[in-house]
Amino acid sequence: MKQLVLAERVCLIAHIASMAFGLAGLLIVIPHPELVMSLPPGGQTLFQWGMAGGGVVYIIFGAAAVALYAYRTLGLGATLTFLLPSVFLSLSSELLGTSTGFPFGHYHYLSGLGYKIAGLVPFTIPLSWFYLGLVCYVIARAGLGAGKGEFNWLRQIGAIALGALLLTAWDFVLDPAMSQTSVPFWEFEEVGAFFGMPYRNLAGWMGTGALFMSVAAFFWRKTALRFDRSQLGLPLIVYLVNFAFGAIITVTSLDSRFWFPTALAVLLGVVPAIALCWIAKPAAGEITVAIPSLDAPAIEAEIPVPSVSAARK
Repeated sequence: MKQLVLAERVCLIAHIASMAFGLAGLLIVIPHPELVMSLPPGGQTLFQWGMAGGGVVYIIFGAAAVALYAYRTLGLGATLTFLLPSVFLSLSSELLGTSTGFPFGHYHYLSGLGYKIAGLVPFTIPLSWFYLGLVCYVIARAGLGAGKGEFNWLRQIGAIALGALLLTAWDFVLDPAMSQTSVPFWEFEEVGAFFGMPYRNLAGWMGTGALFMSVAAFFWRKTALRFDRSQLGLPLIVYLVNFAFGAIITVTSLDSRFWFPTALAVLLGVVPAIALCWIAKPAAGEITVAIPSLDAPAIEAEIPVPSVSAARK
């Protein structure tokens, strides 16, 4: 278990570091090419390699960190029953979208995100759907499962809807950052009414996320999953740093109009994500119980209870 935690943390740190490197390159170095020219030949080669493959690297490390987290907290079966639907259904949506314009609108991918499946969709794109989709669904499920009672079908629907909303809110800053700045990774072939994005792109994000989250929820229906607040550190960090990556590029590289979708993303994504993590069930070590006494006021005692992340039937 210690080795898994270590590997998970290494991947998370590498994920964050590669995004920071990409931000520095996009926002500082590219607008000032003289900085690159002042580097020694080895430094110039390293920078060129980093800018060419940085998008691939940060997505791979993000997917690896989340996959290790899921395996450690949920087990292999639950991990695979989220990973496989999210990868294959999102890839199907992306292939359909780049071929027909449904469900995201007419668009195509440029270079910088790795090998393109069928010449259309970079292989890293389904991985990003997986790792952001899983952290969004876990956060939503943890928050809605904090109350007493069974995690019934109504809470299931609520977790799917909230998870898909968190995922779509991230796109409010991701799409402008990746398609409308000086170094784009994809392009819309139509001028969208929502800050350059077609409204159906947002509907496509909601629908695709809700679809693979629903499939995962179906497979998880016989598994009693319990997430406490202490287990949500990695999901929340991954969500916030990926949001920050897109938001920083959007608000610094585009005009002031794009403060509105960024603020909307904070309202619909960041604030609910933090709130859901906060209202999640406290860790066992944080639970206190009042012990009544005949002669003195009730005293509080810490009750150490082992934390169980996934109790399988």
